[in-house]
Amino acid sequence: MISEKLVQQMNFINEIEKLKIVYRQNGVVGGARQENSAEHSWHIAIMAFTLQEYAEKDIDILRVIKMLLIHDLVEIYAGDVFLYDDAGRDKIKTQEKKAADKLFGLLPDEQSREFNGLWNEYEQASTKEAKYALVLDNLQPILNHYYTRNQNIKGKKIKKSQVINKKRCIKEYSEELWAFTLETIDKSVAIGLFEDD
Repeated sequence: MISEKLVQQMNFINEIEKLKIVYRQNGVVGGARQENSAEHSWHIAIMAFTLQEYAEKDIDILRVIKMLLIHDLVEIYAGDVFLYDDAGRDKIKTQEKKAADKLFGLLPDEQSREFNGLWNEYEQASTKEAKYALVLDNLQPILNHYYTRNQNIKGKKIKKSQVINKKRCIKEYSEELWAFTLETIDKSVAIGLFEDD
């Protein structure tokens, strides 16, 4: 006999398939298409344990990975808003909260509370785990744009100062990661992805 709990969990698992068709501003190697949000989540989850030595000591890396895999699931209903679209990002917050309640509401109560809690923790950057997750979420697009030579970003006419301003959470977290970020931004300017100020 199949339990109601398993049915709820499977409904959630089926629903999150939709993240694979939410496309971001990031590209993929070869420029054939844009990166989808599921690929982005996979990439930053691997970054979490690969770069763990740059995180605070005694960080709960499993909690970080869970946050990174959960935090963009709301895009299934709310969509992805470009980082440099400040007006759009302000408007989407309410939609994302409703999306989190709807999506995580598919799960059994205990898991629903856990996933909602992790999502809120990330959004508020209220713990060392959430701060590390936020840093990785901000670093990955910089790496992606440069490595893939993302022509989609080139067309946005983003200034170097805008990128630096949006990515300051990396500086506040790790001087070494920030140094790498700045170097990558400079390389991106050199190949025309961002405009020099």
